Amino acid sequence: MSLQTDLAQIEAANASGRPPVVFIHGLWLLPTSWQRWADLFAEAGYAPVLPGWPDDPDTVEEANAHPEVFAKKSVGQVADHFCDLIGKLDRRPAVVGHSFGGLLTQISAGRGLSAASVAIDPAPFRGVLPLPISALRVASVVIGNPANYHRAVPLTYDQFRYGFANAVAEEEARELYATFAVPASGEPLFQAATANLNPWTEVKVDTANPERGPLLIISGEKDHTVPWAIANASYKQQKDNPGVTEIIEIPGRGHSLTIDSGWREVADTALTFIKRFH
Repeated sequence: MSLQTDLAQIEAANASGRPPVVFIHGLWLLPTSWQRWADLFAEAGYAPVLPGWPDDPDTVEEANAHPEVFAKKSVGQVADHFCDLIGKLDRRPAVVGHSFGGLLTQISAGRGLSAASVAIDPAPFRGVLPLPISALRVASVVIGNPANYHRAVPLTYDQFRYGFANAVAEEEARELYATFAVPASGEPLFQAATANLNPWTEVKVDTANPERGPLLIISGEKDHTVPWAIANASYKQQKDNPGVTEIIEIPGRGHSLTIDSGWREVADTALTFIKRFH
C-alpha cells in the first residue's frame, strides 16, 4: 500500500463523518487480509482504514516477487508511521491489530491516540516475560539466523501451518497460505526477543497513560505464535490502567483467527467491544 493510498483512505474517513476504525496487520500478512473486517465494520457504520507498513506492496503476488521491500523495518519506525497516520484522522479512531499489529495497537493506545483498542494475539512487549516453547519455535524461523535481522523472511508452508494455521484443516491451511502469506521483516522479531534485556528497546508500551482508553485483548486458545501465557501477561501489564481492560479467549482458534473461516466470530467480538465505547 502506498502512502498516497493510506492518505486517501484517511481523507475518505474524515469526509464520511463516521467514527474511524484503523486495522493494523502483523508480520507475514498485508492490509488486504483485513478486507472482510473492513466490510463488516463499514456495514456497522464505521469508516475503516487499512494502512500498510512502510513500503507494503499492494498484492501478495507483488510481495512474493519483491520480498526485499519488507526488510529493515523496525518496531519504532513502524509504530511512528502508524501513529503519524492515526494523528491525521479528525477523530480518535478505534484501532484493531493482530500479532505485531496488536503490539502496534497497544503502542498507539499508550500514546493516547485511540478511542478504543482491540489487540488480537498481540506480540509481546518489554515486561511480558513468558516464553512458551511453541512461540520460541515460531520465532526461531527468523532469529535462528542472525543474518535475518536485516532481511525479509518468508515462511514455508510447514512453518505457516505450525505458526498460523495449526487449528484449521489441511485444505484450508493451504488455501490461507496461498491467499495471504508474504515475507516479513526479520528485525521486529529480534527486537521482541531482546526487549526484556534492552532498557532502550522500541518494543515497549506506556501501560499507565490515563489517556490510553478501553482495551480488549483477544487470545486464540490454540495459538502457537502468541499463546495464552503471552496474551495474559500482556493483559496483566495493562490491567491497572484507569481505562477498561479486558481479555477473552476464543476456543479452538490458532494465529490465523483473523483470516480463516472463523474470522467472523473474532470480528464480531471486536465490533461488540468497540461499539461500547466508540
